[in-house]
Amino acid sequence: MVSAPHPSPIAGEVRPVAAGSFVHLVRAHARTRPEAVAVRSGRERVTYRQLWQRALAVAAALAEAGTGPGDRVAVWADRTAGTVAGALGVMALGAAYVPIDPTHPGERTAAVLAGAAPSALLHDGAAGGTLPALTVPVIDVRELPAPAGLPEPALPRSEDIAYVVFTSGSTGTPKGVMVPHGSLTNYVAWCADLVGGAGGGSPLFGSLGFDLAMTSLWVPLAQGRTVTTVAGIWDQETLFGEREEPHTFVKMTPSHARFFEVLAEPPRYDRVTGLLMFGGEGLDPALIASLGSRLDGVRLVNHYGPTETTIGCCAYRFDRHSVPSTPTVPIGRPAWNTRAYVVDEQLRPVAPGTPGELVIAGRAVAAGYLGGAGGGKFLDEAALGGPAGGRAYRTGDTVELLPEGALLYLGRGDDQLKVNGYRVELGELRHHVLSVPGVADAAFDIVRGPVDTLELFVRLGGRGPRPDAEEFSALVRKTLAAALPSALVPGAVHLVDEIVVNANGKTDLAATRARAAGR
Repeated sequence: MVSAPHPSPIAGEVRPVAAGSFVHLVRAHARTRPEAVAVRSGRERVTYRQLWQRALAVAAALAEAGTGPGDRVAVWADRTAGTVAGALGVMALGAAYVPIDPTHPGERTAAVLAGAAPSALLHDGAAGGTLPALTVPVIDVRELPAPAGLPEPALPRSEDIAYVVFTSGSTGTPKGVMVPHGSLTNYVAWCADLVGGAGGGSPLFGSLGFDLAMTSLWVPLAQGRTVTTVAGIWDQETLFGEREEPHTFVKMTPSHARFFEVLAEPPRYDRVTGLLMFGGEGLDPALIASLGSRLDGVRLVNHYGPTETTIGCCAYRFDRHSVPSTPTVPIGRPAWNTRAYVVDEQLRPVAPGTPGELVIAGRAVAAGYLGGAGGGKFLDEAALGGPAGGRAYRTGDTVELLPEGALLYLGRGDDQLKVNGYRVELGELRHHVLSVPGVADAAFDIVRGPVDTLELFVRLGGRGPRPDAEEFSALVRKTLAAALPSALVPGAVHLVDEIVVNANGKTDLAATRARAAGR
């Protein structure tokens, strides 16, 4: 029997992308537009010339301290001009930067540092939190002189790793995703074309410990525009205050947008930006309806992509008057030089309109996990009927292909959750919950609202006396807070006698919740 041929993948545009690295793009702006503002951080204004000089100073200091091309350097990732210069300097040297979120608990930071094995750590002198104790050099970017005329190192190549960002790990250990410059330059070129050239850059207010915020960091710099750092989401004036020149784009999660809707004065997006980009979660059309006329004249983009596909790999353009009548706003078509396959569990293609797993191939796909972890998530595109030797990544997301050729996101197909744009594998949550003495089993759900929260159901083991529910809940939350970002610490912990499993072998959260409520 002759097997049916693989259908053609859903392909993004084939476009030439600048050779070399992301660093080459910034250097070009420093040469052609040296006095243009690259980073605005509070009252500080850093031009492209100054940013490039600071980056060269960082590269020189790292080289003197023993760091070389191919090494990894931890960057204590506050949203400051010093952090931007530090990360750029690491890349200019040909090393890979590893962003460390200062707000993360010490246990997670220690796990990331252990996995990254950095040759040095950079901070900008105004670092929040407590710097970890390390045996490698710790360099304060603000103390480095930045004289003109510093020699340029040999800049990285397309195949060199630009950064390593850590995601959740199913065994409780975060996994480092290695993203090469070729993938990063492809992404920023595609995204710059997506958002257009008008406007004054983008505000940077997300956590740099995750790649969601990298769109707002690297795309404006690739365009020669301005990154405006925002201390946090409470800094409404910097984020949403009226500007002489509107932002080119603002990127946020749907959860951010729902959160801003409960403010006394919800933001007028039409006054501050020409384009609003959503990412990190499925986008509900009802959210767009709730924003209403404050989106008049604002172009909208639904941006999709796991960390393993270099920040983003699909996008859908629309406006508030053209929202499709689908359960979620579609995620559109693949990025430049990128291909999408919709397959079943055996990687066989499914028919249009049939749910299947989304597999991404081509330029968007990262180089893999640090140390070779991954359990088969990365594969050769030949397994999908594509060219041999091409990288592909199984996203674990369920999608279907709509008649007009756009992809529709239907949800997770594996053991992962998205909470306020943070991706977490349930294996990591279970690992930490089961480390609490007395816990025999656990299940999780998300309570959607202005700010999403996790809800945890715990079944106790053993025959001892049942602990006080409030005290035990506090113990569980304290244990998780020591190891996970705050967004992943459950808002409620319920003790239950049974975690109900349905006939398909899946956790029945509705029935488990009913048991917890005594129904």
